[in-house]
Amino acid sequence: MDFTSQDIAVIEQALQIAIRKQESESKAYPFQEVLSKLKVNASAAMNYEPHRTTAALDGFRYDYDDSSDLL
Repeated sequence: MDFTSQDIAVIEQALQIAIRKQESESKAYPFQEVLSKLKVNASAAMNYEPHRTTAALDGFRYDYDDSSDLL
């Protein structure tokens, strides 16, 4: 599933609100943990540039699995 930067911002804001609404720090901890993971993974995803080759752009898919040797 691909998230846009706006999706990530909304999720981050919701987690921050949930953290503030918790009665104790122990109840807020799971939200804080998810928020920290989100920040790390979101920044990595925003900086990710997939390596594109001409083979990926030519419109053909190649199946290199030659199962004829199993007969």
